[in-house]
Amino acid sequence: MLYEKNIFKKNHKKMDIKLGLAYPNIYRTAMSSLGYNILYNQINERENTLCERIIFPDTKSLESNTPSKYFDIISFSLQFEEDYFNVLEMLKNSEIPLKRKDRKKNDPLIIAGGPCATANPMPLSDYIDIFIIGEGENIINEFLDMYLETRGEDLEKFLDIPGVYIPEYENRTKINIVEDMNDAYHITQPIMSKSDDENYQSIFNNSIMLNVSRGCTRGCRFCMSSYLYRPMRQTDYRKLIDIAIKNRENTGLNKITLIGAAVSDYHDLNKLIGALEKEGFQISTPSLRIESITKENLETLKRSGLKTITIAPESIDRLRKVINKEILEEQIFTVIKNAVELDFKIKLYFLIGIPGETSDDIEELCNYMKKIADMHYNTKNVKFSINPLIPKPHTPLQWEPYDFKEIKNKTRYIKKEMKGYNIKCESPKKGLIQYILSCGNRGIGAIIEKSLIKQPTLKEWKEVMPKYSIEDELPWDNIDVGVNKRFLKIENKRLRNLKQTPWCETHPCYNCGACEK
Repeated sequence: MLYEKNIFKKNHKKMDIKLGLAYPNIYRTAMSSLGYNILYNQINERENTLCERIIFPDTKSLESNTPSKYFDIISFSLQFEEDYFNVLEMLKNSEIPLKRKDRKKNDPLIIAGGPCATANPMPLSDYIDIFIIGEGENIINEFLDMYLETRGEDLEKFLDIPGVYIPEYENRTKINIVEDMNDAYHITQPIMSKSDDENYQSIFNNSIMLNVSRGCTRGCRFCMSSYLYRPMRQTDYRKLIDIAIKNRENTGLNKITLIGAAVSDYHDLNKLIGALEKEGFQISTPSLRIESITKENLETLKRSGLKTITIAPESIDRLRKVINKEILEEQIFTVIKNAVELDFKIKLYFLIGIPGETSDDIEELCNYMKKIADMHYNTKNVKFSINPLIPKPHTPLQWEPYDFKEIKNKTRYIKKEMKGYNIKCESPKKGLIQYILSCGNRGIGAIIEKSLIKQPTLKEWKEVMPKYSIEDELPWDNIDVGVNKRFLKIENKRLRNLKQTPWCETHPCYNCGACEK
């Protein structure tokens, strides 16, 4: 049984637009997405528009049990490439024609946004009518006003809106972002849910999600969010305190989760944490950058009730230089030592498959993880997550291949070598599929669609695996996220020489193209 508070219930008959906000993953994941929650509240503030949530595997809305096919617009939030399968399943189960070319006037307009839609809309281009590139909240009102004018019958008119990509026209477009976070939409009346079933509890259940910043300019060469949403933008800490207090007044909640691509890089983090503590809030954050963690931060988080800290060393020292994540060994071990002293459980993320990585590197990585685990009085309190590196669009690694056989051999070795430690390795096959969905072209849609009937074999996936060289045109070249190709090519060259590109917040501008300096 699910009980929700602060949801919108509107009269369908009195609304000019009925929008189904679809999330192609389970409730727990959907309601942990700040972007999804922002759009729900923002759209429902329009008097002429109704917005209801449709969350996989359901195809009817949570608010009124309305079938998807009766909405004017269905908007999918694409946070994870693996959710593409669920998008098509939701359309199929809703009796909405899968392909946009087969839809009629009475079918809903199918749109999509989110980081995956922004990075590379091509794999779903035969199925989605319009993609919103960038931060949807910035143009959603303009988009809905245009829908009122056209009822979705003249898609060409939507091309006038910045940050819109329409597969039918294969147009060039530029990412749309909120330039000033003080002007961004901040939720003050979030949905609160209660359920005995943990699948219906969000990851940040009974917590206020506070959007401290967006974007990251650290430039980790494998990380899409380090390139997609530049420059880093921050909300004034005084505004955040006001938002937190309003949230508490509206919900009674006293716990804060700080949300941002680089929370620990937030300029006024200590001021913010100190002021929130003074107001009596408990504070937690999903993950922290090792370089920015102080003992003072950890002590504050411990007092707030945080039990586990999550950090990402990514790899051994030499390979961190390849991915532009040069963290001193001393910093890593100081953070772990402080965390152990404060009795935190520790979760660490590592990557395998970094360009230039050898079997000797993997052996060194295993010894490195053992050394970290043995620092804790209980090695089970140190959890390792090992993931294959997935080349992503708009990053310096976008031209790199995914070597399935090599990843498989390395994973097998790590599992054997780390037996008895608390370790989880991501499936190499899952990594392969994610790479294809991330970097594939429009033709990838066929294998996604085929999966509705029968799971494609590993051989079939390998047959559609992309291979790019550095001078190739790429499927996502029509999408301008600000960072230019020239800069990415320079970064690709630098990684081969283990050259670091320091953080532009502390060094001169590199002219990546994302901001006008």
